[in-house]
Amino acid sequence: MNSRIVVGICGGIAAYKTASLISKLVQSGERVSVVLTDAAQSFVGPATFAALCDEQPFSSSFDPRCALGPHIELASDCKMLVIAPATAHMLSACANGLASCLLSTLYLNVECPVLMAPAMSTPMWEKPAVQRNVDQLRSDGVHFVGPEEGWLSCRRKGIGRMSEPETIHVHCRRLLVP
Repeated sequence: MNSRIVVGICGGIAAYKTASLISKLVQSGERVSVVLTDAAQSFVGPATFAALCDEQPFSSSFDPRCALGPHIELASDCKMLVIAPATAHMLSACANGLASCLLSTLYLNVECPVLMAPAMSTPMWEKPAVQRNVDQLRSDGVHFVGPEEGWLSCRRKGIGRMSEPETIHVHCRRLLVP
């Protein structure tokens, strides 16, 4: 039975916004598990997500809570995988089938809808390599929300800002309706 949404958080300053998304999902009755990349933990701490989800986030491919491995156990009852923020690195790993961390390995193992909310600087977002990866992921069936135009952490305005948690939540609700 698919009963949980897994939210993967990559390393970017937009990671702080993902706490609000998770809160909205939990308040709407969803069971949420969190996967933090190593880089994400430089921006947000596990205690925040443990408090919101009533469960410690996952970050290691060898988490002792999962005898079969978290990429298998989290995928087994996952009804949606949300990656927010989705960095250029994660887009590349997923588009190219690289199992380089728990989150990219989980992506390869899920059989549910995947929603990515990219966040990066404008020059990164506009790179042909990043756009090729996005095109590949779209053709693989991945859903996207954003990025949006606005003020970026590089102190410039441009495209690359992660969509607001409310907007991502609306996209999640749409994908969950059969």
